[in-house]
Amino acid sequence: MTDSKKTGILSYQHLRALVRRNIIQADVPITSKQIQPASLDLRLGTKAYRLLSSFLPEPSDQQSQFSIEDLYRSDLVMYDMDLTNGAILEKGHVYLVPLMERLKLPKDIRGRANPKSSTGRLDIFTRVVTDLHVGFDEIRAGYQGQLFLEVVPRSFTIRVKAGLSLNQLRLMTGKPLVSDAGLRSIHKKTPLLFHNGDSEHTDRPVSAKELRMDNGLFLSVDLRGNNQPEAIVGYRAKKNSHVIDLSQVGHYAAMDFWEPLRRNTTATMLLEPEEFYILASKERIQVPPGYSSEMVAYEAACGELRTHYAGFFDPGFGYAHPTRKGTQVVLEVRPHDVPFRIHDGQTFFKVVYEKMRDIPMQLYGSALGSSYYQQGLTLSKHFKW
Repeated sequence: MTDSKKTGILSYQHLRALVRRNIIQADVPITSKQIQPASLDLRLGTKAYRLLSSFLPEPSDQQSQFSIEDLYRSDLVMYDMDLTNGAILEKGHVYLVPLMERLKLPKDIRGRANPKSSTGRLDIFTRVVTDLHVGFDEIRAGYQGQLFLEVVPRSFTIRVKAGLSLNQLRLMTGKPLVSDAGLRSIHKKTPLLFHNGDSEHTDRPVSAKELRMDNGLFLSVDLRGNNQPEAIVGYRAKKNSHVIDLSQVGHYAAMDFWEPLRRNTTATMLLEPEEFYILASKERIQVPPGYSSEMVAYEAACGELRTHYAGFFDPGFGYAHPTRKGTQVVLEVRPHDVPFRIHDGQTFFKVVYEKMRDIPMQLYGSALGSSYYQQGLTLSKHFKW
């Protein structure tokens, strides 16, 4: 059992201990590479089910319960696919994949899942489903059972294989969310936001007066880039392109899949409905070792556009570089319903911080082989220039 008096996100060493104790388990042994400073990479199992639509396996009333096992026998399943040697998931279709990992959580530990960064930057919509639970990506305290992943490729048809990780799991106790007052106190000691200047050696924190807060830190979008006349400030996914094999890193020519978007004279951009964009934040963020961070949607924009799919930052994100503090946030943006005009410096999203139960023995960064350590405006790791 854990110490119920302690609150926070479970760290690298706790996750390793839970694996050793079979609280987190899998038929295929969990590897050290799956364990991150504050999260565990979850792996696709050997089978995928093509569904007619999305669903939630929740009780429909007190007498009737609809479980995952019921789903397999229902008319929601169109066909199944073997992922052992890889299979194609078509753009715009809904798939359910049983994950390799299972949980036997104590009553004081709950979980939360989110897509990995590379998953979000490919516009792959994923969310974890558990049996008889009313929410996606939330694992209730004390849950015992298998995990399932709903996968919907939005912009690209993809090829996946058993063992590939599309999402990650965090485990926690208590209420780890840091208040606005707490954020101000942390920022005085270890700045959380920095201005993103032109020089690699720019290291100017956002002043306390400049911080904008409301249950989290507000950040804005960068449409000026490096201030060159035609700097690239974003990318838009092309509508027709080849299959992307997610096991291939640095393999695909970026221009075959993405249209670069350059800075204009007004530093604005018109986002078209149901197009997918990669943009970047105006500020750089830093996540000190005792905390993790997560992006949340800017409430005034809800219903108009989604600003991220994968928005979790491990302890140490943007922290350890000797000369350049903080790292830009990459935004995965999909507008809905109507065209949406944005401008440089526009408030676009916010980040919340949560306490770690203990400082992780491993921090996010190059030592862990982190793909987006000290990133700028960056596409997923599958592309090359």
